[in-house]
Amino acid sequence: IAAAAAAALPPWPHLEAVSFSCRDADACSAFFCSQLGFHRLDSIDPGDSYAALLGLPGARLKVVRLALGTERLELLEVLELAAGQRPGRPFPADSRSTDLWFQHICIVVRHLEQASAGVRALLAAGALEPISSAPQRLPAWNAGAAGIEAFKLHSPEGHCLELLAFPADKGEAHWRHTEGPALVLGIDHSAIGCSDSARSCRFYDELLGLRLGGQSLNHGPEQDGLDGVVDTRVQISSHRCPTGAGIECLAYQSPVGGRSMPDDLGPQDRAHGQLRLLLGDNIAVLESIAERLEGYGGRPISPGVVNLSPQAAERLGFRAGLQVADPDGHRLQLVVR
Repeated sequence: IAAAAAAALPPWPHLEAVSFSCRDADACSAFFCSQLGFHRLDSIDPGDSYAALLGLPGARLKVVRLALGTERLELLEVLELAAGQRPGRPFPADSRSTDLWFQHICIVVRHLEQASAGVRALLAAGALEPISSAPQRLPAWNAGAAGIEAFKLHSPEGHCLELLAFPADKGEAHWRHTEGPALVLGIDHSAIGCSDSARSCRFYDELLGLRLGGQSLNHGPEQDGLDGVVDTRVQISSHRCPTGAGIECLAYQSPVGGRSMPDDLGPQDRAHGQLRLLLGDNIAVLESIAERLEGYGGRPISPGVVNLSPQAAERLGFRAGLQVADPDGHRLQLVVR
């Protein structure tokens, strides 16, 4: 009965892609493919209507699309800004896990030591920057995460990445049934900083239709080592879609002092990340969310629902979108086919 009920659920919301803004999308693509097992799908010009959806009307863009298992990562490069649009900014040099612009993708691996050998060699050579002090195994007292092994680092352009190996009794069921020799399996979630767990739960679950998969309060020396800060206490709320990757909200109770997302964050900035949620095929769903958005603490980025040109819709796989910011400023692209 439970299986039949699950099969009857709509397949959305679905986290269709995570996007990182890049200075050089081709160079970023080469890193993800050579070191982390991604496969380059293509490179596209998404068109003027997509630039308008992002909030950069008139800019010329390039999107390099990568796959890891069934999940997708998009690398956005702004080739040319329109008149009056400011240049992009790098990540602040002193960025920390507690800053609200923090966003990582969690890459599931079969064996952490083996899968991380390449990036650890680059770290030792000074070609990459770590976040974690060393790979960590989460402690037995943390029932929801006991036995998970993880390590965090920065990509060459500063994007935050987590390599994670689940023990046999943890994680989504499909990770335990992945066959083949591959060491790198897929993307389990994208984690984002938040300032209020309850508010973020209302936004993601009540407004956008994800479900709360679990919560935990992580702390102790292992979490310090993983996050690269001291005296860590972080409330983790896992929001899942019916299938595929999810979204984790990280609310740091300690250390204090995490900085807010810049109000003028734009796609040309390295700290700009994006989560694309597919919400079905009915534009009325987007219009309803737009009407209720501010009541849940969000704000619009696009000028209402944007209908893509036929050419852009064919390239991107959706016909209309609504670009929004969540209560802490993280960008979401809500789309319908």
